[in-house]
Amino acid sequence: MGGKTVYLNPFLYWRRFDANTDRWLREPGQLPEEQIQANRLRFYPELDWSLLDDQERPIKDGAVEMFLKTLELISTFNPELNPGQLLEVERKMAVTKKKAFERWVERALRRREQQVSRERRRFDRDRVLRDWMEWFGLEATRRALLPISLLLVLAAAGGWWLGSQRPCQAVLVDPGIQRPSR
Repeated sequence: MGGKTVYLNPFLYWRRFDANTDRWLREPGQLPEEQIQANRLRFYPELDWSLLDDQERPIKDGAVEMFLKTLELISTFNPELNPGQLLEVERKMAVTKKKAFERWVERALRRREQQVSRERRRFDRDRVLRDWMEWFGLEATRRALLPISLLLVLAAAGGWWLGSQRPCQAVLVDPGIQRPSR
């Protein structure tokens, strides 16, 4: 545009912004829901949003959010663009980046879901371990486990002693098939 390169991919600006801006760009759900809903038809005029299922709607909303964030980054890093040029950038971006933004948002949402499930599993694991340690710490448990462990040790020692008193005797069994003699 006007002799200057304008990147439609927002991640090509990553060297020029700080960690907070990077996090703002990479994490879906940073913009208010009202702003996303107001701009749905701007980037997806062909969609009937009431017909989308519950899995497609967050992906499309995230893509709308990525469009808005990208436009904000472009206008921040290219302040010399006039409204007509920004509209042209927006149209090109709506045509070329729609599927890419949807894929990126889908992966980001999947990663977030996996992270939540990992944290939940870790919490459950810690809770179970804490419950077992608490149970082992009870006085009644220790009183019950001492005789049981003593019985296990005595049973193992008795089995070893009985096994050592009666060594295994080899039993010779005649084979069922005999070779004819020559």
